[in-house]
Amino acid sequence: MTELTTRNGTRVTRFAFGTMQFGGKADERASHDMFGACRAAGINHFDTAVGYTGGASETLLGPMIRADRDALFIATKVGFEGGAGRANILAQFDQSRRQRGEDAVDLLYMHRFDDATPLQETFETLAELQQSGAIRYIGVSNYAAWQVMKAQAVARALGTKIDAIQPMYNLVKRQAEVEIFPMAADQGITIFPYSPLGGGLLTGKYAKGALGRLAEDNRYNARYAQGWMHDCAAHLAELAATIGQDPATLAVAWAARHAAQPRPIISARSTEQLAPSLAALDFVMDDALADRITALSITPAPATDRVEEA
Repeated sequence: MTELTTRNGTRVTRFAFGTMQFGGKADERASHDMFGACRAAGINHFDTAVGYTGGASETLLGPMIRADRDALFIATKVGFEGGAGRANILAQFDQSRRQRGEDAVDLLYMHRFDDATPLQETFETLAELQQSGAIRYIGVSNYAAWQVMKAQAVARALGTKIDAIQPMYNLVKRQAEVEIFPMAADQGITIFPYSPLGGGLLTGKYAKGALGRLAEDNRYNARYAQGWMHDCAAHLAELAATIGQDPATLAVAWAARHAAQPRPIISARSTEQLAPSLAALDFVMDDALADRITALSITPAPATDRVEEA
């Protein structure tokens, strides 16, 4: 697996913090406070995107990272809108640089797969940015395993490679276990999964009538609409209560425990909301507890669907 490091050679931490809420649900004060809480906990990896909260995520993050930049690992994304063509990648990367107030970034992701643009064009552009020193590592987000392998072949022919992948992964969204995780392990690609709390579902707050993404965003509502997912969240909360832990702590610790060594991207709207996820950094989950939590969910079938051989 690629060992990603900060500019001063420090290894990237086990968890990353996602700044998707900066400038949105988290105002400037809350954003600063959460950044400080993550640094105090030892986190050095911060994840953003050119379009998060209309650019405010990067605009707020830029000044926060300036004083200790070489000790931090900053990842951003381009291409969620406008495709993966050269012109759009370069335009959005320039916009990202202006928003962050810096010329380079550690890791640049293609935010999603674009089947209308040749992979050669996309990865030639990324390779040029890497060769110029504008980016250090190349990543892909929301790609299927077969899409990564096609892209990896192109990247290697250009003398580079895909270093990181960012898939969705949590207790009720486990499709990544089927092909993405094995593929990443085989290719030496570091996994930075997002949504370890399932849009807040796995905190147990929705069962208590609290509001959040599932109530406010139709995409999240559809993503976690199945009844068994809500049952799983309720059972996780019950289990957490019996052992005196927060369900969010268990959810994040479970997502980090897979043999493929994923490094979850945690996020929140406030330091209070963030605390249980940070607690997962120090929580030791033994095999018995991991098995109990896994049993609450539906394990996806293997890629070949020959379950008798799994």
